[in-house]
Amino acid sequence: MSGAPEQVAESLDLKGEVCPYTFVKTKLALEELQSGQVLRVIVDNPGSAANVPRSLHSEGHTVVEVTKLNDTDWAITVKKA
Repeated sequence: MSGAPEQVAESLDLKGEVCPYTFVKTKLALEELQSGQVLRVIVDNPGSAANVPRSLHSEGHTVVEVTKLNDTDWAITVKKA
């Protein structure tokens, strides 16, 4: 099953939230997961789409992908360290 997409353990909808709350809430959600589990976060502002993955990476987590869903929303997929 090589190349299969990561199994998302949890999804977090943070539309309407802004930095730093998007990162804080993402970090709290990750604390609930086991190492290696995957979290999908939806944000709706460009600042969060850029800053949340960068902050997660600096904390040692693996940002699997950042996908632009439509004109306003991004999905950030992160694997817990």
